[in-house]
Amino acid sequence: MSDKISRRGFLKTSVFAGAALSFGFSNAPVIRVNNRFDTIIRNGVIYTGELRPPLKGDIGIKGGKIAAIGDLGDSADIVTDAGGKAISPGFIDIHTHTDTNLYDAPLGDSKIYQGVTLDIGGNCGDSPFPSKRWEGVGEFMNDYSKIERGINYGTLVGQGSLRSRFVGDNNVPATPEQLRDMIAYMEEQMERGAQGISCGLEYTPGSYATEVEIAEICKVVGKHNGLFAIHMRNEDDRVEEAVAEAIRIARMAKVRLQISHLKAQNAANWHKAPALLRQIEEAKSSGVDIAFDRYPYIAFSTGMSTFIPINERQGTTDEIIARLKDSVSASKIGDYAKSRFERLGGAQNVVITSCKIEANKRFIGKNVIEAASMAGGMDPWGFVRNLLIEERINVDIIGFAMREENVSLFLSHPLGMPASDGSVYSPEGRLGQMMPHPRSYGTMPRFFAKYWREAKLMDLQTAVHKATALPASRLLLKERGVLAPGYMADIVVFNPGTIADNATFDNPHQFATGIEHVFVNGVWTIRDGKATGKMGGQIC
Repeated sequence: MSDKISRRGFLKTSVFAGAALSFGFSNAPVIRVNNRFDTIIRNGVIYTGELRPPLKGDIGIKGGKIAAIGDLGDSADIVTDAGGKAISPGFIDIHTHTDTNLYDAPLGDSKIYQGVTLDIGGNCGDSPFPSKRWEGVGEFMNDYSKIERGINYGTLVGQGSLRSRFVGDNNVPATPEQLRDMIAYMEEQMERGAQGISCGLEYTPGSYATEVEIAEICKVVGKHNGLFAIHMRNEDDRVEEAVAEAIRIARMAKVRLQISHLKAQNAANWHKAPALLRQIEEAKSSGVDIAFDRYPYIAFSTGMSTFIPINERQGTTDEIIARLKDSVSASKIGDYAKSRFERLGGAQNVVITSCKIEANKRFIGKNVIEAASMAGGMDPWGFVRNLLIEERINVDIIGFAMREENVSLFLSHPLGMPASDGSVYSPEGRLGQMMPHPRSYGTMPRFFAKYWREAKLMDLQTAVHKATALPASRLLLKERGVLAPGYMADIVVFNPGTIADNATFDNPHQFATGIEHVFVNGVWTIRDGKATGKMGGQIC
């Protein structure tokens, strides 16, 4: 694909670019396309994205790319002074659900204001295609290319969306013909620009696939050197078995593996975090190309439908609702939901974040205990059951189920990188009426403020590497993720002393602070912390 490069090629290019910057800046070499730049960012502390000490100097931009790094003078149409602040590659969010939200917020508000210049969507087995509107990645991206965007965007193919199209939404094995159709479809999507495939094996209908079925489809992804991102089949009581399954699939398919939002969920499983890392390290040592991402929060976000057992979620929405209305099946579902509440530490740890029916919007921001009380003193399961029926299963929740020590452990690991598992939002319009997880507004600034500046778990060049060159290497992106001559000018200027997230669970629509300037493909999109009205996002 045009936007990709082999892993070996990425590393060679990265090392070569770094060599051009490794001289002392008293006599630093300058590589110029010609004698005048479109833009010069001067007087900054440059973190290239590589694991090397920062450099002091200027960056010259021409034609949307970095044309030179060094002492560049004033020969440019635009010169801006970084004032000694950090200059970094644009942050890359490797795990998002941005997808169609860019239609409502084309600037990419919640992302661009935290320094994110590239989102990868289609995660957790769910992509906007195949669907009635878009047959595949080509049609989807063609529509996207018709609008101006503030951030770059690329996407995976959702295995759940794929299975829904070719097999259906029931718990049945794929026939040989259906498997051949899925493999052929995946081949076409990789040829047309998909970054790889994602699984969401806690969700239907992707969860109904065996690991052999998934591996057969992933072989196509491996052939194209794409990425296999997996929301594992279990992230709590059977999380170690789920990691083992992900590794087996990667081995069978000979595909590069990215474990999505690695976690050991619920208090009974918190002690498993070191064992999960040992599994990953052993797989890496044995030849599996593996890494993982993690959001810097102790709460997850998902659908309330996860309180229904997997097998009771099959079929149409009407069929699921019929089971909830039937007293016998509802009793069995309730037993499962109550066990989930117990494992989470109580229904008070589950907060409702979206409802569509006007009368139910009063529950948004309330935990299940509070909402059940507001609904007339109902028991938690009875309230959840009624709400799922009324909202036709479509209710979003946040659950507090993790501990900070494990988040720190995962984010500080050499194979770990920050990612939001969120989406683009805006305080304005339709998206502003929602109550998203604060990670959609704060992931990258929180990562730097909490884990670098406050906890001192790593040095700043390592933190920048984790948010830039490391995810770029996982995606095999060509000319992104590193500040080097010839690379795309996705650049963030931030204040290391003040960068911070401001979004909260109670008030998520708050932009981060400390992000001074953001350039996307050379377009000055955020200037002095405010949008310029210019957008330069591309399809990746």
